[in-house]
Amino acid sequence: MNIQLIKGDITKIKVDAIVNAANSRLAGGGGVDGAIHKAGGPSIMKACDFIRKQTGGCPAGEAVITTAGKLPAKKVIHTVGPVWRGGNFNEPVLLRNAYENSLKMAEKHGLESIAFPNISTGVYGYPLGAAADIAINAVIQHSDQASSIKLIIFVCFDTLSFDIYNKKLTSMGVI
Repeated sequence: MNIQLIKGDITKIKVDAIVNAANSRLAGGGGVDGAIHKAGGPSIMKACDFIRKQTGGCPAGEAVITTAGKLPAKKVIHTVGPVWRGGNFNEPVLLRNAYENSLKMAEKHGLESIAFPNISTGVYGYPLGAAADIAINAVIQHSDQASSIKLIIFVCFDTLSFDIYNKKLTSMGVI
C-alpha cells in the first residue's frame, strides 16, 4: 500500500473516495464538510438526506458512503469524528474508529484509493498532533489487512497540518 501526503484541497483529488469530516446529522456544515457539499453539488446532500431518513444520521466513529456528485472522486465516505472535550470522553477511540470505519467502508465497496482530511481538528477542536498520531497509526495498521486499497492520501489544507503530518510520516519511514 502506498501512503502519500499532500497539501491542498481535498475536493480536487481524483481518487475512488474522499473522506468527509461530517457531522452526525449528515446535514452539511462548514470546513471540509461545507467545501465537499459545495463542490460536489446537491446530489451528495440528497444521498445524505436518504441515509438520515433511514438511520437518523451517523454517530461519531461510524461511516457511510454516498455519491461524489460533481467531484473528481467516485464516492464520498462521510465519517463523524469526536468533539474534543479534554480527552476523557472516549475521543481517541472514536477518532480511531472514524478512520478504521472509513477504511472498512472503502474495502467493502472494493475501492482502491482514498483521501483523508484531518478529521476533528477544525471546529471539533481535536489537538492536531494527537489526531495525526491516531490517523497515521490507524492507516498503517489497516494496511496490513487491506485487500482492495492500494493508495491512501492524507490531504492537509494548511501548512501547519502538513508540517506535522510530514514530520510524523517521515520519522516513521512511511514517506
